[in-house]
Amino acid sequence: MALLPEDIIDRLIQMERRIQAISTAVNVRPPLTEVVNGSLTLRRQTDMSDPATSANLVQINTSGPDSTKPVLRVNDAYGHEVLSDDILTGGLARPWLALLPPQDMASANWPSTGATAWATIAQSQNPIWQPKMRLRMYTRVSAAGVTGEIRVMVNGVQFGPTVNAGSVFDHTGAVTADMQADFGKDMNVELHARVTSASGTVYAKPVMMHGRQS
Repeated sequence: MALLPEDIIDRLIQMERRIQAISTAVNVRPPLTEVVNGSLTLRRQTDMSDPATSANLVQINTSGPDSTKPVLRVNDAYGHEVLSDDILTGGLARPWLALLPPQDMASANWPSTGATAWATIAQSQNPIWQPKMRLRMYTRVSAAGVTGEIRVMVNGVQFGPTVNAGSVFDHTGAVTADMQADFGKDMNVELHARVTSASGTVYAKPVMMHGRQS
């Protein structure tokens, strides 16, 4: 049997060692779903004919501006930043979560009207961050026998049903028909009320209002 040259044997030994090293590295490396001391960016290719055109969807960096805090940014498919953390203090930077202060339960102090035609008794403006909104509102009348109606308008379009004064308005529904065009724009919310009996006063007081997903 012919003897192999020594350099061939040495190369085979080196190759075997390299294969063992690669096998060990594959078995001990972190899973692809985990980022350790690094960063991860998920992109969406916007032009299939040009691989260089991508939009960031998620950016996760385990080392923030001061090299210790992690950073999280999440964009939707249209490039809107829908979720991010506060890199200075922690918690959420976006979305903004509005908190309703405690409300006065004395109906005499609530927005009200004695008009028999629809009247705007309260108004607010908010940015559109989500396609839907939930609004819960208490309504009352000034005395027994008084009747009236309450409705809500969003940018001039009625939101939810018209309710009889004295009942609870609680509705979740869309606040825009085109989320992509209206994202971040101001949303004008108005409470309308009217008396439907001969005389008296109707009152309304929002006690909950927040955005919802589609």
